[in-house]
Amino acid sequence: FWGATVITNLLSALPYIGQYLVEWLWGGFSVDNSTLNRFYTFHFLLPFILTMMIIIHFMFLHQTGSNNPLGLNSNFYKISFHNYFTIKDILGFIILFMF
Repeated sequence: FWGATVITNLLSALPYIGQYLVEWLWGGFSVDNSTLNRFYTFHFLLPFILTMMIIIHFMFLHQTGSNNPLGLNSNFYKISFHNYFTIKDILGFIILFMF
């Protein structure tokens, strides 16, 4: 309760729109049960949303390459990611968890 109150009150320092933002986040004039439910839902969903964004980013990154500003197909002399690095990482995790 007090954590939500203190952190959201930091927004009230913004000129002109600060108090409106605080009341919008609270859903009223004070931190209430609905505010805490919203914050709990946000904190629950945020890791899943970030994980999906990271996965999408990695898909695009592996499709085009990390250093390809022109978008040219440069598949020469590359090791495929799935076969080599996936097995290498899984083997590394197995060795790590064994010790």
